[in-house]
Amino acid sequence: MFQGLVPGLREVGNQCFRSAMSASWLPVNLVALAALIALGVFCYTTKAGVVARATTKEAVRQPIFLLALALALIILILNTFLPFFSLGEDVKMLKDCGLATILIAGMLIAVWTASTSIADEIEGKTAMTLLSKPINRRQFVLGKYIGIMQAVLWFMIPVSIVFLGLVFFKVGYDAKESSQEAPSIAICFAETIKVVPGLVLMFLEITVLTALSVAISTRMPMVVNLTTMFAIFVVGNLTPVLVQSGSLRRLEFVEFMAKLIATAMPSLELFNTQAAVATGQLVPPVYLGQMSLYAVCYAAVAILLAFILFEDRDLA
Repeated sequence: MFQGLVPGLREVGNQCFRSAMSASWLPVNLVALAALIALGVFCYTTKAGVVARATTKEAVRQPIFLLALALALIILILNTFLPFFSLGEDVKMLKDCGLATILIAGMLIAVWTASTSIADEIEGKTAMTLLSKPINRRQFVLGKYIGIMQAVLWFMIPVSIVFLGLVFFKVGYDAKESSQEAPSIAICFAETIKVVPGLVLMFLEITVLTALSVAISTRMPMVVNLTTMFAIFVVGNLTPVLVQSGSLRRLEFVEFMAKLIATAMPSLELFNTQAAVATGQLVPPVYLGQMSLYAVCYAAVAILLAFILFEDRDLA
């Protein structure tokens, strides 16, 4: 039973290495590696990094983290074996539902942690104790943001590994259920690798939303933060529809307000890979680079807004 296991794993490993070292994906991988190295240097050599590590430990230990992790894994496993009745498109449905599940769970962890680690600390006067040490307000906000994103990363790593494994298994499982010839490992791997850009774009989307949540948490309590972030998530995914409807109706005020909302709100629809999943296409690395730049710029603006809002916040 295990005779073909080792050669199959070796083939998958060789395909992963060839894909990672290809001319189009090598710059993306190098940038990701440099970002991880910079994150490690930041966390262990700066004062804000101390706040970030403490925030990550606090986020991982809270019940919402373990609950979101368990629910995401359970839903992913159930979606793998439950039929979607999609006329042979169950793999695509699994990819779409799996990405949505991970996105919602990751966003919930990020927004909840931002509220508990910033808003609750301000209301409970514990932030004033921390700022009495040689840590200024900007280091406090930046450390909290980096710590929250590290917690989201720790959530996404195991969930993404399980999700990719389930997609790999689903390709062969569906062929067996349909009494078709078992697909080769190369075919299963090709279907699985198409999910990786979607996971990256999802993390970038959570990066943008977390920055906005941190900015809101400096002034608003948890309930307001959760409600506002839900509204931003909905509107951010509808900005192309708002602009298009305003242009079609040719009403200047409606068109102006639609473009204003689309400019101020993050264009979350750009991070959506549903069209690529539906057509079975792989998101190109150039698009990943563009969206990474967009996410970094928008998150930087949101963190600057958090600096401004928190600068004169009364902590006493």
